[in-house]
Amino acid sequence: MSITLTKAPFRADHVGSLLRPESIHQARKEYKNGTITSAQLREIENREIKRIVERQIEIGLELVTDGEYRRTWWHLDFLEHLNGIEGYVPDQGYQFAGEETDRYHVRNIDKISFNKEHPFIQDFKDFNEIVGGRAVAKQTIPSPNQLFNIAIRNKTIYPDIEEFARDIVECYRDVLKTFYEAGVRYLQFDDVYIARLCDPEFQFKDGEYTRDQLIDLALRVINGVLEGKPDDLVVTTHLCRGNYRSTWAFEGSYSMIAPTLLAHENVDGFFLEYDDHRSGDFKPLEYAAKNNARVILGLVTSKTGKLEDKETIKARVREAAQYIPLERLCLSPQCGFASTHHGNKLTEEQQWNKLKFIVEISKEIWG
Repeated sequence: MSITLTKAPFRADHVGSLLRPESIHQARKEYKNGTITSAQLREIENREIKRIVERQIEIGLELVTDGEYRRTWWHLDFLEHLNGIEGYVPDQGYQFAGEETDRYHVRNIDKISFNKEHPFIQDFKDFNEIVGGRAVAKQTIPSPNQLFNIAIRNKTIYPDIEEFARDIVECYRDVLKTFYEAGVRYLQFDDVYIARLCDPEFQFKDGEYTRDQLIDLALRVINGVLEGKPDDLVVTTHLCRGNYRSTWAFEGSYSMIAPTLLAHENVDGFFLEYDDHRSGDFKPLEYAAKNNARVILGLVTSKTGKLEDKETIKARVREAAQYIPLERLCLSPQCGFASTHHGNKLTEEQQWNKLKFIVEISKEIWG
């Protein structure tokens, strides 16, 4: 009996971002320098998005993304267009293993709500038109929980974190409604914040809340956002430990968050990083088994171009199946290939080979 999935998330899936071609990098420089218009930049972006849509379909993926080609950052481009949030240049970037990122962040300057003119809505409509129903058009956005990262919340505007949380929930309910009306049926929340709560070295700098309180709040926020969502809207969460120029930001098993989030978060699937030792073992998946969600195993790394051993990947899927039924599992890279415009340290052809590899393995495992 075939157990191929016809509904997202798929047996062979991917997180979202793809390496930007040189044409995109060059066009952005020219736009910044004022030598091309925004319309000309968009024309180049559209051309390249059409190219990668065709390539994703060609290698056998049932879902396609726009590669996040219109973004500089996986999260900040979206967040800074919410009402009550602005982008700014801080004194330092994010700290990664052996590297500091470019300096850019967002901060809370007013009450938070959804901006009905948010540019991502038109971006999706244009992308969906390119796809033309030939595959499922997947939209990725930062999780609402990203707004709980340190230095974003303005305690003068929101002295009470619960009020902050309520406004974020209402904002993201409007996000879901507007994307749904634009045609989105497969939406992914990218969540570094929740993954950070797995890190045993995580420092609670303001001393205001315990780890358990923040885990509980993160669950309430996601489930609050999803309350009443349309039945035919698939929503997944991707938990990421950092992905910048092939480096990472932190480590830690899912064990600290699994009893709460993996067991009770009302999403349709969890994209979990499992490409190296930093993610721990598969035992926390026994909590996901109590949920109705699928687990998309990120066993193939997006940080290097070298292909993994096929039999090793299959063996790891079988190992994970000791904790959650095989029919509830899927396969993907552990993260995107370009969480920022810089991209990871591999070639575009290596990227496509990785995705093709995932499609091949998924057919051999699940048929």
